[in-house]
Amino acid sequence: MTTDAAAKGIESLVRREILNLKRYVTARQESAFVRMNANELPWPSQIDSATVPLNRYPEIRPQKLQEALADYYSVPLKCLLATRGSSEAIDLLIRAFCQAGHDSIVVTPPTFSMYRVYADIQGAETLSAPLQAGSDFELDVSALLATCTPRTKLIFICSPNNPTGHVTPAEQILEIARARRGKSIVVVDEAYAEFSEDASLLSSVDEFDNIVVLRTLSKALALAGARCGAVVGAASLIGWLDAMLAPYALATPVIDSVLRALTVENLRTSRDALAHIVQERERLRDALASQPQVAHIWRSQTNFLLVRFRNLEHVVGQLRARRILVRDFPGDPQLAECARITVGSQEENDLLIAALRDGGKVG
Repeated sequence: MTTDAAAKGIESLVRREILNLKRYVTARQESAFVRMNANELPWPSQIDSATVPLNRYPEIRPQKLQEALADYYSVPLKCLLATRGSSEAIDLLIRAFCQAGHDSIVVTPPTFSMYRVYADIQGAETLSAPLQAGSDFELDVSALLATCTPRTKLIFICSPNNPTGHVTPAEQILEIARARRGKSIVVVDEAYAEFSEDASLLSSVDEFDNIVVLRTLSKALALAGARCGAVVGAASLIGWLDAMLAPYALATPVIDSVLRALTVENLRTSRDALAHIVQERERLRDALASQPQVAHIWRSQTNFLLVRFRNLEHVVGQLRARRILVRDFPGDPQLAECARITVGSQEENDLLIAALRDGGKVG
């Protein structure tokens, strides 16, 4: 599909208010100029210990950071927008495409609950095409497509999925994108992609104007506290999202931290850490499988395991007695007696195994 045709196809789905949005005009930022146009103080705070002084606003859009992210994900610069975590990208997409009280999104529970939260905030309806719990939470493509209506603007597919840990096959996602071309945007949330053996859908953005991929540095690069992610899609779509994103969205220390994390040396260290987490994930899975309290463990391509216990309340109490927290899902019938357990360090994993083995006795 040509760029012009792709833009026209997406444009029919975007809210009129966004298409007509007038960007906020910021104070100009030019190096080697005295900055007396942005109402900044001329000296840093006495408590400022940042590498780059914080008395000046960061770049409106951090060019070096976006270039580094585009290189890291191997996508064209014009097809990427850096955001405050992938959560901000979810919010931007829903506000861009969903008219309050009119449009809908489709989600595949159990999945990341923030899709529904942001839809509720925007006043968009959330439709559900549940994963099939009886067959390892597989996606039913036919059921999902039947769930869509003429007002469905966005379809969210988390892959690898949180909290189940499984990957939705690429061919299923592409089938959905083909079926909904010109009708819906398919948002592939790849927050845990680095832990997976399956290929990313990033390359599909070239062919499918209605596929958007979300990525984050919170997980694999250990930067959850920095809140930095990216949305990748057709250049025209990225342009509209860019117009919506607040100026100076990413703070100076965040930009500095991420640029250091994306150096060749640090990426090599991150890959080693990822390999260790995957190794620990499988060791933890094997250890949990031998525990009598465990009824089932799902295969995972993330940094966590979804585990069904025979008596979850008792297990949570056991673990709390050892000051260990896991994530349960009260009120979700699909995840009854289930807990999501994040893979920790070897020492942390050993503590969890020991707490389950000995009944959580303290002393």
